[in-house]
Amino acid sequence: MSDLRLVVMGAAGRMGRMLVQTIPDTLGVRLTGALDHPASPMLGADSGQMVGSGPNGVPISADPAAALEDCDVVVDFSAPASTVAMSALTGERGLAHVIGTTGLSEEDLAAIAAAAEKTVVVRSGNMSLGVNLLAALVERAARALGPAWDAEIVEMHHRLKVDAPSGTALLLGEAAARGRGVSLAENSARGRDGLTGPRKAGEIGFASLRGGTVIGDHTVIFAGMGERIEFSHRAEERGIFARGALAAALWTRGRPAGLYSMADVLGISGE
Repeated sequence: MSDLRLVVMGAAGRMGRMLVQTIPDTLGVRLTGALDHPASPMLGADSGQMVGSGPNGVPISADPAAALEDCDVVVDFSAPASTVAMSALTGERGLAHVIGTTGLSEEDLAAIAAAAEKTVVVRSGNMSLGVNLLAALVERAARALGPAWDAEIVEMHHRLKVDAPSGTALLLGEAAARGRGVSLAENSARGRDGLTGPRKAGEIGFASLRGGTVIGDHTVIFAGMGERIEFSHRAEERGIFARGALAAALWTRGRPAGLYSMADVLGISGE
């Protein structure tokens, strides 16, 4: 079977660079395109040289139409507007789309879901195996404990991260909400400040910390009467996200159109 042809969207970003660096060591895939925004200072540069791996003959481009001519899967860690625009293109062409972009609005998610009616889309706020196993545990714990146990999610990232709560924190919040059988949008508390009054029953709280070079720390706390349960995950290097995204890309081969998660890729959906 021939290698999957991959185009990396957001190739000059932190995760894009990690993907470009990781792809040559991943069996069954090869890099055929590297896209970045039109104002990127890396346009025209060889993507392999950009990451210090030596030339690979795939330059950084801002022309998605040309890149998609030689493509099976787009792996996308870019920005919300770019991801939504790319989802329309992959939907039209029937190309799989693996999305790790965070900070997506409800409108953005609706556009991605519409594209998934035409092609395979895997979207996750976090592509790591560990985080997605954690989410499955959080869902089970929330189901068993119920709303009598207060749920709080604490996350910390590097000082340059632009969205909060993180996509991973929201993924974990959604898992807790699913376990309780409620809507996260209607049962979340963010940014408490001042005289907020007592905690509302059933809330799923979020706290976002930013500083230094932290890749990603997440803790889900279930606090009951006289006892507390904590689930934590700490990312020690960005390679875990790249490897997960490439596993998702390989998983898309032969799948029917639809919107999938990393739980589907890992075979733990519904656990």
